[in-house]
Amino acid sequence: MKVSKLIMTGAAAPLIMASHAFAADGDQAQNTAENQPTAVQEIIVTAQPVFRNRTDDVVPTLSYDLEYFQRFEPLTVGDALRRVPSVTFLSDVIESDGARLRGLDPGYTQILINGDRVPGAGVDRSFFVDRIPAELIERVEVVRAPSARRSGDAVAGAINIVLRDAYTLEGGYLRFGGLRFDDGRVVPTFGAVWGGEVGPGGRLLLGMNVQGRRNPKSKTSWRFDEPGGTLDNIELQSDIRDGMDYSFNAAYEQPLFGGALELSGAYVLTSRDEVENSYEYQDGVLTSPNLLTYNNQVEDISSTNWSTRARWEREMFGGESRIRLTHARYNDDISSVEAESEYLRDATPFPDEDRYTVDQELTDLDDRETGLRLEHERDLAPGLSMEFGVDLTWKERETLVQEADRIRFNVPNGGPRPAVPPLTGHAPVPGGDNTIEEDRVEPYVVLAGESGRLTWEAGVRLDQSEITITDRTAGTVTETDEDIILPSASLRFQLNETDRLIVSAGRTLRRPSFNHLSPALLEEEYGDDDFIGNPNLQAETAWGVDVGVERRLGRRGVMGLNVFYRSVEDLIEDVDTGAVGSGGAGTSVFSVDNVGDGSVWGVEFDLSTPLTVLDMENTGVFLNLSWLDSEITDFAGERRFNGQSDYVLSAGFTHDIPTWNMAFGATYYQQGDAFDRVATEEVYTSYGDNLDLFVERRFGRNFVLRLTGSNLLNASKDETFHKFDSIADQLARDYDEFELESEEAGPVWQLVARYAF
Repeated sequence: MKVSKLIMTGAAAPLIMASHAFAADGDQAQNTAENQPTAVQEIIVTAQPVFRNRTDDVVPTLSYDLEYFQRFEPLTVGDALRRVPSVTFLSDVIESDGARLRGLDPGYTQILINGDRVPGAGVDRSFFVDRIPAELIERVEVVRAPSARRSGDAVAGAINIVLRDAYTLEGGYLRFGGLRFDDGRVVPTFGAVWGGEVGPGGRLLLGMNVQGRRNPKSKTSWRFDEPGGTLDNIELQSDIRDGMDYSFNAAYEQPLFGGALELSGAYVLTSRDEVENSYEYQDGVLTSPNLLTYNNQVEDISSTNWSTRARWEREMFGGESRIRLTHARYNDDISSVEAESEYLRDATPFPDEDRYTVDQELTDLDDRETGLRLEHERDLAPGLSMEFGVDLTWKERETLVQEADRIRFNVPNGGPRPAVPPLTGHAPVPGGDNTIEEDRVEPYVVLAGESGRLTWEAGVRLDQSEITITDRTAGTVTETDEDIILPSASLRFQLNETDRLIVSAGRTLRRPSFNHLSPALLEEEYGDDDFIGNPNLQAETAWGVDVGVERRLGRRGVMGLNVFYRSVEDLIEDVDTGAVGSGGAGTSVFSVDNVGDGSVWGVEFDLSTPLTVLDMENTGVFLNLSWLDSEITDFAGERRFNGQSDYVLSAGFTHDIPTWNMAFGATYYQQGDAFDRVATEEVYTSYGDNLDLFVERRFGRNFVLRLTGSNLLNASKDETFHKFDSIADQLARDYDEFELESEEAGPVWQLVARYAF
């Protein structure tokens, strides 16, 4: 990496030399007082519809302020994202964790907080957006195309979650209320935010939020020996997820050394229990004599997610220089205990028990990421500017997954169950004790210009990475490195007073999943077949283009149409190593390698406008409709990218009644079917429709009372599983099991009051 160090030093040189120019250029310092905070009453007690922002970014970007979502009182960023174009989820019912921009796997979508990468729980490097309470955000940006100014890990695009800063609010507000779930339980929600001047020239914002989280749902599974075959059993399951979120954020801005200093941080703690109770009946007969098993699984989850950031900027050297230091950390601490009672192992039916089994798995995940960004921007000529800099990233991800010794004993028919001994002998599972270190150096340069109706930018980014994988269960240390050039270009052309054309093209990448890099051998991971990771995997890369037109509708409305295409190379797919598996003859050892190519394309339409043309200025509507498609060839033939819905629709309206100080509205969300094919399993997934509504009453300029209802159509998630013992059986369609599964959750009602001061 000697070249990387040279590039890094060259990029930092202007900032180092500029440190001697503070006194000479002090009169050019940025005046942070030019930023004007918004009176809190204008945000909390909204008296008119709110629409998508029409941004002036050259790179196609859709921007939505918190007020766009707030009336529906979303609990998390994930809930809010169901009201923006092209975002789907394959989560459980009424959950929104891994955002799938344009329907692609979450690993293809880059999640940013304040423009910075953040670590997450997903082995595919994804960040669960339901870990960020919606109350923390200022706005959400959907960035459809790449730019050399940002990391290239965004094949599908990027979602930038912008948290409130010190200039967001003038004043404060309280938020308090409760949520009632379908099982009758009520949980609290409370929040407080304040922003104002602190000290000479400084501004401070403080916010905190506490909210109950609960997801009670029921699930039913029908299992057959093959499609159209004999019904083997039915399983009835209750699944309740119960917890609390605690969050805190702060931001401070202050003139310093002739420039502007910004300090900010956010902390989120999620404490959650997941309890599943399952009853399995033979031959589909739901009576006690036909009870096969009773399974109880309890997961105790504690997740912490925090990030800090320091940013300083100053005018110097005829331009503007910026330094940004970030540190983010994600930790998961999970205890999962599964206990199963088996019946009907002989002719004696329930309540006699034949076998009792207890398993425990402990997971400790610690992912840390530190970043340093140095950049300088200056004008080269009238209408022409240049920005250059470097991003440095140091990432360390430690994983420890342990299993206890299995407790299993037979229970005498008619006799008492013996006492269950303590769980002991915890030891790492194969591949479950590892450290992944990743160092990245990413220098970039961007030229930008404006001439008449045309605005453009073009740049290039060099992504250099070194990865060290220490797998303690396999006793191996592997080092790899990779350099990828990522060019990009965008232009915006003003066609007339209301219409503009936006065209973007560039190259992006997706890095390998962590679980694919571990060289540990996992026996019977794919049915009867084994799996071993490949630490030498290279990143997938994609060339893509976006072409869109956007029209301004009146003073506040906007309508857009965008067409996109991605050509993905070096796809990571399952491969047969040719080695015989641990099961002996007829079994194999599979791995993954860069062996495939694929294409993704679609059309995206969005509309957000008041109905002024119908003389309904106080009525706002929005409509987002995306048609999505793709093609890939895997070990079994052609398919779409796994989990990609063929369409996604969200639509809604808000209507204000000024004379009554009231408002109401509704949102409808629907996504198309999806298909997944991996080794030994294929899944078809479909979702039911989702309907949310709100009604609010304002009292003066400082108080609003709002009732919201979500999941009012009792949305269901239906899955069809085709399961096989091996890939050979999968290709021959020799079934191990065919399963139909359906889960459903009921409505959630929320009553919230907001008071501004």
